[in-house]
Amino acid sequence: MNTTVKNVFGVAAAMLLLLGMNAWTNNNSSPSSPDYATENEVTSAENRSVSSLLDLNNAIVDIAEKTNPAVVMITTEKVQEQRIMRNPFSQFFGNPYGQQDPETREYTQRGLGSGVIVTEDGYILTNNHVIEDVDEIKIQMFNGDEVEAELIGTDPATDIAVVKVDMDNLPAVKMGNSEALKVGAFVLAIGSPLSQNLAHTVSFGIVSAKSRSIGLINSGAGYEDFIQTDAAINPGNSGGALIDMNGELVGINSAIASRSGGNDGIGFAIPISLAKRIMDDLIDDGEVSRGYLGLYFGGEVDRTMAKALGLDNARGIIVARVEEDGPSDNAGLLEQDVIVAIDGDQITDWNMFRSKVASMKPNDVVELDILRDGEAKTLTVTLGERNDETVASVRPEQTESMEEKLGFTVTDLDANIRRQLELDSSEDGVVVSRIKDSSNAYERGLRRGDVITTVKNKKVETTTEFYDELEKLEEKGDEVVLLKIIRNNGNQFIAFELE
Repeated sequence: MNTTVKNVFGVAAAMLLLLGMNAWTNNNSSPSSPDYATENEVTSAENRSVSSLLDLNNAIVDIAEKTNPAVVMITTEKVQEQRIMRNPFSQFFGNPYGQQDPETREYTQRGLGSGVIVTEDGYILTNNHVIEDVDEIKIQMFNGDEVEAELIGTDPATDIAVVKVDMDNLPAVKMGNSEALKVGAFVLAIGSPLSQNLAHTVSFGIVSAKSRSIGLINSGAGYEDFIQTDAAINPGNSGGALIDMNGELVGINSAIASRSGGNDGIGFAIPISLAKRIMDDLIDDGEVSRGYLGLYFGGEVDRTMAKALGLDNARGIIVARVEEDGPSDNAGLLEQDVIVAIDGDQITDWNMFRSKVASMKPNDVVELDILRDGEAKTLTVTLGERNDETVASVRPEQTESMEEKLGFTVTDLDANIRRQLELDSSEDGVVVSRIKDSSNAYERGLRRGDVITTVKNKKVETTTEFYDELEKLEEKGDEVVLLKIIRNNGNQFIAFELE
């Protein structure tokens, strides 16, 4: 049975799906093993002569043939335990001996996704949600060979992951320039939709839009700047390639918007410019460093806000507050300034702006076009480093161990999550981003979206503080954790035992 991750999207209640697939079957398949494609250099579009429809058709066929070998199928396995009742009547009539009679059994959850070979020595780009929390990662090459892969690093905030296979002279695809990609440009989507026997499926379409933010990654806490395409993408395509007419990789396919759960012609890919930046950090440093401006979001400028501020056009975002001695403060940015563009790109919304900043490195220099009292100004800002320990990295073993004991994970609050949860700006804490139904915390009432404000009466404002307090309890030998949470703008207390 295949499952997908689904979220509500837009007023039409279309469903957003991260495209990795989890399966409960134990079946394995072994496709035939043709030789690797070695001639995978593609002639760029500007050097092709197209004088007929047949020429165009042959050009697309050539691109597909030469880039397909760089796309791999990723299968994953995770061993989990399930509680069962040895006495099926005890849940109805009670246990005659006055005690529960639980038993556990193991089962293997299998997943399916895609990946793209980007270096000849075996580095592969994919999505974080394809390989997240799995015990084993296997790569099936174009010729059918299957090898185990090593996890190099993950960045849940952008849904990017890097894995590596111990092989050389692989058919790597050339990385292109997603910044230069135009709406309306032809693209190919390549991946393994729905099942293993559909590996290396190629679909054709156009770039429908750019800079899309859909609030799906990390429950809206991530950084999204998607390329939208109508090339057919389905569950299982996650981590696959979006290829332009130069035969170059311009995106990593990640999600779809769908009412049916399948392709409705609205797919989303992570721009390769962002994916490559994340990949380089993970390979070089094992973690991702992000640019930081040091300002607080005060709202987007709609028509009403523009009228209140005396502006002619509804555009940009308002600065609510500037962090003292931060990068923005040092550059002269002030409260109530309206930022309308960054490095010449007009700001469409807050998510676009924060994703743009987070895609840059500390010490990068950016230009902000602002409106102050109706007057246009340009400020030059040298970015600082964002202290974001919880959203990007090869996770520390200590944190991984604690998350296993808890049965849930948390992430820091940001302006976007506050807005979704309708939280006052004065409320601090961490939000439950994922929780296992089988965990003790879930059984005791904790749910995804709950905001944890204290751990045993100790206030926590960041994930680092949250895990620190739990480690202190563990060192004391405490087995029961007391949390104060905010849910539906009300306070509650929940107590549970560590796993």
